[in-house]
Amino acid sequence: MRIAISTDGDFVSAHFGRCPSFTIVDIENGEIKKKEILENPGHQPGSIPQFLHGRGVEYILAGGMGRRATGFFSEYGIQAILGVAGRIDEVLEKLQNGTLEGGESLCKPGSGKGYGLDKTECDHPEGHKGEH
Repeated sequence: MRIAISTDGDFVSAHFGRCPSFTIVDIENGEIKKKEILENPGHQPGSIPQFLHGRGVEYILAGGMGRRATGFFSEYGIQAILGVAGRIDEVLEKLQNGTLEGGESLCKPGSGKGYGLDKTECDHPEGHKGEH
Protein backbone atom coordinates (compact mmCIF):
# COMPACT_ATOMS: atom_id res chain seq x y z
CA MET A 1 0.00 0.00 0.00
CA ARG A 2 1.42 3.39 -1.02
CA ILE A 3 0.23 6.40 0.97
CA ALA A 4 0.87 10.12 0.54
CA ILE A 5 0.58 12.41 3.57
CA SER A 6 0.28 16.18 3.11
CA THR A 7 3.22 17.40 5.16
CA ASP A 8 4.28 20.66 6.80
CA GLY A 9 7.47 20.09 8.76
CA ASP A 10 6.86 17.22 11.17
CA PHE A 11 3.07 17.56 11.00
CA VAL A 12 0.18 16.62 8.74
CA SER A 13 -0.73 19.74 6.79
CA ALA A 14 -4.28 20.96 7.37
CA HIS A 15 -4.76 21.69 3.65
CA PHE A 16 -3.25 19.25 1.17
CA GLY A 17 -2.86 21.73 -1.70
CA ARG A 18 -0.88 24.27 0.34
CA CYS A 19 1.50 21.82 2.01
CA PRO A 20 5.22 22.28 1.31
CA SER A 21 5.73 18.56 0.72
CA PHE A 22 4.25 15.07 0.71
CA THR A 23 5.55 12.14 2.74
CA ILE A 24 5.23 9.03 0.56
CA VAL A 25 5.19 5.76 2.48
CA ASP A 26 5.05 2.14 1.38
CA ILE A 27 3.54 -0.15 4.03
CA GLU A 28 3.45 -3.92 3.65
CA ASN A 29 2.16 -6.26 6.36
CA GLY A 30 2.15 -3.40 8.86
CA GLU A 31 5.78 -2.58 8.17
CA ILE A 32 7.20 0.59 6.60
CA LYS A 33 9.24 -0.54 3.61
CA LYS A 34 10.04 2.86 2.10
CA LYS A 35 9.58 6.52 3.08
CA GLU A 36 10.42 9.57 1.00
CA ILE A 37 9.61 13.27 0.99
CA LEU A 38 8.54 14.91 -2.28
CA GLU A 39 8.17 18.64 -2.78
CA ASN A 40 4.66 19.86 -3.61
CA PRO A 41 4.62 20.33 -7.41
CA GLY A 42 2.16 23.25 -7.20
CA HIS A 43 -1.49 23.81 -6.53
CA GLN A 44 -3.29 23.83 -9.87
CA PRO A 45 -6.66 22.05 -10.19
CA GLY A 46 -6.02 18.33 -10.69
CA SER A 47 -2.23 18.59 -10.79
CA ILE A 48 -1.48 17.05 -7.38
CA PRO A 49 -3.78 14.02 -7.88
CA GLN A 50 -2.12 13.43 -11.26
CA PHE A 51 1.36 13.89 -9.73
CA LEU A 52 0.66 11.40 -6.92
CA HIS A 53 -1.09 8.93 -9.24
CA GLY A 54 2.05 8.89 -11.39
CA ARG A 55 3.97 7.76 -8.31
CA GLY A 56 1.60 4.89 -7.55
CA VAL A 57 -0.16 6.47 -4.57
CA GLU A 58 -3.35 4.69 -3.45
CA TYR A 59 -4.33 6.89 -0.47
CA ILE A 60 -3.90 10.58 0.40
CA LEU A 61 -4.03 11.62 4.06
CA ALA A 62 -4.64 15.28 4.85
CA GLY A 63 -6.22 17.56 7.36
CA GLY A 64 -8.57 18.78 4.70
CA MET A 65 -9.42 19.38 1.08
CA GLY A 66 -12.42 20.52 -0.91
CA ARG A 67 -14.95 18.36 -2.71
CA ARG A 68 -13.51 19.22 -6.11
CA ALA A 69 -10.09 17.92 -5.03
CA THR A 70 -11.53 14.71 -3.57
CA GLY A 71 -13.27 14.23 -6.92
CA PHE A 72 -9.98 14.55 -8.80
CA PHE A 73 -8.36 12.01 -6.48
CA SER A 74 -11.30 9.65 -6.96
CA GLU A 75 -10.91 9.88 -10.75
CA TYR A 76 -7.36 8.54 -10.32
CA GLY A 77 -8.48 5.78 -7.94
CA ILE A 78 -6.85 7.47 -4.94
CA GLN A 79 -8.85 7.39 -1.71
CA ALA A 80 -8.76 10.60 0.34
CA ILE A 81 -8.71 10.21 4.12
CA LEU A 82 -9.40 13.59 5.71
CA GLY A 83 -9.51 15.01 9.21
CA VAL A 84 -6.05 13.64 9.97
CA ALA A 85 -3.89 15.78 12.26
CA GLY A 86 -0.76 15.39 14.33
CA ARG A 87 2.88 14.48 13.94
CA ILE A 88 3.83 12.40 10.89
CA ASP A 89 5.56 9.75 13.03
CA GLU A 90 2.41 9.33 15.17
CA VAL A 91 0.23 9.03 12.05
CA LEU A 92 2.60 6.41 10.62
CA GLU A 93 2.45 4.44 13.87
CA LYS A 94 -1.36 4.46 13.71
CA LEU A 95 -1.22 3.36 10.06
CA GLN A 96 1.03 0.45 10.97
CA ASN A 97 -1.28 -0.56 13.84
CA GLY A 98 -4.41 -0.15 11.75
CA THR A 99 -5.81 2.42 14.21
CA LEU A 100 -5.80 5.56 12.06
CA GLU A 101 -9.22 7.15 11.74
CA GLY A 102 -10.23 9.89 9.37
CA GLY A 103 -12.97 12.41 9.90
CA GLU A 104 -14.33 15.60 8.46
CA SER A 105 -12.16 17.92 6.42
CA LEU A 106 -10.47 20.59 8.53
CA CYS A 107 -10.94 23.15 5.72
CA LYS A 108 -14.16 25.00 5.09
CA PRO A 109 -15.56 24.87 1.53
CA GLY A 110 -13.76 27.45 -0.59
CA SER A 111 -10.85 27.83 1.83
CA GLY A 112 -8.26 26.74 -0.69
CA LYS A 113 -9.11 29.35 -3.28
CA GLY A 114 -9.23 33.08 -3.40
CA TYR A 115 -11.73 35.14 -5.28
CA GLY A 116 -9.65 36.44 -8.15
CA LEU A 117 -6.40 35.77 -6.29
CA ASP A 118 -5.05 32.55 -4.84
CA LYS A 119 -4.99 32.43 -1.07
CA THR A 120 -1.69 31.63 0.57
CA GLU A 121 -3.36 30.27 3.71
CA CYS A 122 -6.57 28.48 4.63
CA ASP A 123 -9.07 29.50 7.27
CA HIS A 124 -8.45 26.59 9.67
CA PRO A 125 -9.92 26.21 13.12
CA GLU A 126 -7.64 27.75 15.75
CA GLY A 127 -7.28 24.39 17.49
CA HIS A 128 -5.20 23.08 14.60
CA LYS A 129 -2.53 25.78 14.74
CA GLY A 130 0.92 24.19 14.61
CA GLU A 131 -0.55 21.05 13.08
CA HIS A 132 -0.72 22.30 9.49
